[in-house]
Amino acid sequence: MSIDHLITKFRSVDTTAICDADKSIRVLDSGIRARSAETRMLGPAFTVHCRGDFFGVLRAIEAASPGEVVVVDGGGAELAYAGELFARGAVVRGLAGIIVDGGYRDIGYVRDCPLPIYSRFVTPMAGTTGHLGALQIPVTCGGVRVAPGDLVLADDEGVIVLDPERAEELLDAAAAIKNAEAGVIARLDKGDTLSDSVNVDAHAEALGAGEPSVLRFLD
Repeated sequence: MSIDHLITKFRSVDTTAICDADKSIRVLDSGIRARSAETRMLGPAFTVHCRGDFFGVLRAIEAASPGEVVVVDGGGAELAYAGELFARGAVVRGLAGIIVDGGYRDIGYVRDCPLPIYSRFVTPMAGTTGHLGALQIPVTCGGVRVAPGDLVLADDEGVIVLDPERAEELLDAAAAIKNAEAGVIARLDKGDTLSDSVNVDAHAEALGAGEPSVLRFLD
């Protein structure tokens, strides 16, 4: 399945619907926040492991292929691993985004940048440039494991990581959820209550009786 096809599917859903489709999805912790004007991204992870030194991030930006997301395991350090020049360089190379478990700087540029950029901190202090860092190895970013080639998706709600072979299945399930939610919204707009669209009473009764039940939309 092509990335372009998955990106098209992602346009009609969001990370919340994908998480509703599968509660086991890897979600980066909320400390990893969007710093750029554009927040939506989807692409394979190009991973970087570094500690207090940002040379590995520069190497990753120059080595990653168009459409990939540079995912930086910076150990959560409050040091800038990238800034305006790296963002501009990533745009030139056609990358899909940058995610840093650490700091980012030059926010005056980044906040209006067309490239999705996420980081844990904003800080003016950059790291050093004396170590290679490690590229394309499994890393931990935002508290979750990210391996090279894992699919990274992000929007205003946050960042998630999917196994590539499950991406289409989950995006289709998310689309079905969004369609069902649209029906509920239409009913609410007409003045119906949530109980008219969701099995609230039946679910409560089953749970109270110790019986298995699933909260679901009504037809």
